[in-house]
Amino acid sequence: MPLAETVLRIAAFAAGIVIIYRTFRSAVQTIILPRAARTMLTSFVFRTLGRLFLLRARRHTTYRAKDRVFALYAPVTLLSLVAAWLLLILLAYALVYWALGVGSVLDAIRLSGSSLFTLGFSMDPRAETLLFEFSEAAIGVVLVAMLMGYLPTLYAVFSQRETMVNLLEVRAGSPPSAVGMIIRIHSVRGLGHIVTMWESWEPWFAQLEETHTTFSALVFFRSPQPERSWVTAAGTILDAASLINAVVDMPPNPQSRLVIRAGFLALRRIADSLGIPHNPDPRPDDPISISRAEWDAAVAEMEAAGVPLKEDRDQAWRDYAGWRVNYDRVLLALAALTSAPYAQWVSDRSLPGYRLPRLRRTSANARDATS
Repeated sequence: MPLAETVLRIAAFAAGIVIIYRTFRSAVQTIILPRAARTMLTSFVFRTLGRLFLLRARRHTTYRAKDRVFALYAPVTLLSLVAAWLLLILLAYALVYWALGVGSVLDAIRLSGSSLFTLGFSMDPRAETLLFEFSEAAIGVVLVAMLMGYLPTLYAVFSQRETMVNLLEVRAGSPPSAVGMIIRIHSVRGLGHIVTMWESWEPWFAQLEETHTTFSALVFFRSPQPERSWVTAAGTILDAASLINAVVDMPPNPQSRLVIRAGFLALRRIADSLGIPHNPDPRPDDPISISRAEWDAAVAEMEAAGVPLKEDRDQAWRDYAGWRVNYDRVLLALAALTSAPYAQWVSDRSLPGYRLPRLRRTSANARDATS
């Protein structure tokens, strides 16, 4: 065998082994690893298909039509990711088989496909290739088994998330509004009832952080109803708790502060897992997307509905801005990234043209909002 061909086969063998390792590692990190771990392959598939879905959605003029397009994004991306894993495994093993002298490139691909999908129509009896054939068949079975276990788990978590999102419509309306929720609760049951809401939403935020950083695809799974979204639900609850703490005249309750902290920590860590940049330690007087005039109008609406309010409105505005700054940037970025439906103070000012950023590692030490 000529030296050049020998070198080429050695290079093909090494490349095949590396691709097999990196691809299988990507699948394990995406499906099994119980923590946020983005890989280059996963990021590439999500970004590429995201651009295609954006181009398709731009053909439509109504939000409902766009929502129907985006509803397919997460499921199609997941299936495409599995197809990418299988294709890379097939081609990588074909490189290994060709390097080991299994006839032509076409013969190597045929042997790799037969082994990966356990079809058995092609086989090389030599000992040096038999071990790789068995390992490829095992990887194919493991990938399918992981997917079969992954999808039911994904949809179970999705269902749990959407239960709270659906219940919010009863209290906050559709589209949801923090101001509307406070007024409705005050008129129907009294503001004392809102404490029980915080006790329900704090665990929801904790679960949201754990599931949406472990299963990043969940971020893009849309609610069954076009006007609902987990992002707008999170923003509505956080704004309601911030308004209660800042301007509503009622006995202080630590649970409302805890739900804000649970909320902004969840949103920040989801943003970190997606590579969304943000300030991990904002100052209370940093600018926010809500203007004083908008806030004054919201306060006037609550006052007209009979909600008891604090007299010092300047201090109340500073307090509200100090709470909002903890989640303002990441909330708007996630609203834009997921093309969330309209909701006051959330998607109505989401960052224009925001896209899934390139793979990057970020670290964030969240600021203690209860201090």
